[in-house]
Amino acid sequence: MSDPARVRKHAERVRELVASVVRTQIKDPRLGMVTITDARITADLREATVFYTVLGDAAAQTGTAAALESAKGMLRSTVGKALGLRHSPSLAFVLDDVQDQAKHMTELLAAARARDEEVQRLAAGKQYAGDAHPYREDGDDGDDGDDLADAEERVTAGEESR
Repeated sequence: MSDPARVRKHAERVRELVASVVRTQIKDPRLGMVTITDARITADLREATVFYTVLGDAAAQTGTAAALESAKGMLRSTVGKALGLRHSPSLAFVLDDVQDQAKHMTELLAAARARDEEVQRLAAGKQYAGDAHPYREDGDDGDDGDDLADAEERVTAGEESR
């Protein structure tokens, strides 16, 4: 078993190393405006997943994915040497779509807010179709405290009769 703090430290180091190498050493023209957002490494320190975002359209994303895939060997070698581990972790690159998900969630919240405003607008000035309190009996005066007091009296009277 590995120490979780050690694993976290290595994951952060992998993120920093990959970001540095991508920025300074990879000269692939397919590489777009890429940002390394996160890295996660397994507990046995054998496999690392690197998350990245790309500024641009789908073509820029596919080009960047191809460039990172072709530079994977050099990146793995650099990471392995810098970490000083017995086995250099294998790297997997995953497009981080948090921004797209956040944009989608914002759109959903805006649509829900618009529907709520429409319901409020339609409900303004409306009345109930029947009584405001349809389940209240005719003899009921609406004071719930008396019902509770009556129930308590019945319970205490039942205890006294035993």
